[in-house]
Amino acid sequence: MPCLSILEIMPESTPETGLAHIKIILVEPSGALNVGSVARVMKNMGLNQMVLVNPQCDWLSPEARQMAVHAIDVLEAAQEVATLPAALRGCQKAIATTGRDRTAPSVNLEPARTTLPWLLEASSHHPSWQSALIFGREDRGLTKEELNYAQRSIRIPSSDIYPSLNLAQAVAICCYELYVYVLERKELSDRQPETSFPSSLTPVVDLASLDTLEGYYQQLEALLLKIGYLYPHTSASRMEKLRRLYNRADLSDPEVAMLRGVLSQVEWALYVQQSDSR
Repeated sequence: MPCLSILEIMPESTPETGLAHIKIILVEPSGALNVGSVARVMKNMGLNQMVLVNPQCDWLSPEARQMAVHAIDVLEAAQEVATLPAALRGCQKAIATTGRDRTAPSVNLEPARTTLPWLLEASSHHPSWQSALIFGREDRGLTKEELNYAQRSIRIPSSDIYPSLNLAQAVAICCYELYVYVLERKELSDRQPETSFPSSLTPVVDLASLDTLEGYYQQLEALLLKIGYLYPHTSASRMEKLRRLYNRADLSDPEVAMLRGVLSQVEWALYVQQSDSR
């Protein structure tokens, strides 16, 4: 059987899709070669937004440029930020990738192939919306706290003999799954224009951004600590459960504003009560 080159097995063209609205976020990447390889595979699959959180390498080095090949534009346009919340600013949807199937049993790991299309929900109905796909460090992935910033988590299955995937390989698999899903959906639409797409991609009106939700979570945690519902040594695990609850609700901006209004009123009532008791 003849050996196929990489060019022969790659997609021939990029469909017009919402892939350009998906950020590929790399948290503290340590290898310039990996960053360059990620830029290349992103361009292969029609993605162009790369965000680097506190990178531990020279991501514009000659080595990175050599691996990027014809994706130098993606590499040079990459955004560097200090924290994961900063990288997620403006996003409505986020999926984290992890291999923590045993070390973080509270995280509900979902299959990549059926979960990744959820990221396209935002741009399908609101072209200005953004989504994010988060990848962790080469040596230890994402921390449990970092996993909490995403609404959903996926794990790419691999052999028990050597389960750890290279960062660029993991990005390539996920980008390919997204590309194939969009390509198949486009082909189906071309053949059957009246075909409706899966109900998982349903319109969501005025969905709150992740940074808006993060502001609510911070206010909620501070209040719950103040009234004694949370204790400092258990607040992280309790807040993790509350985050999962709210993430399932797909809150809109007005709903988050209402919830924050409730918290503000409670804070005011506590202040008045404390003032009267003096």
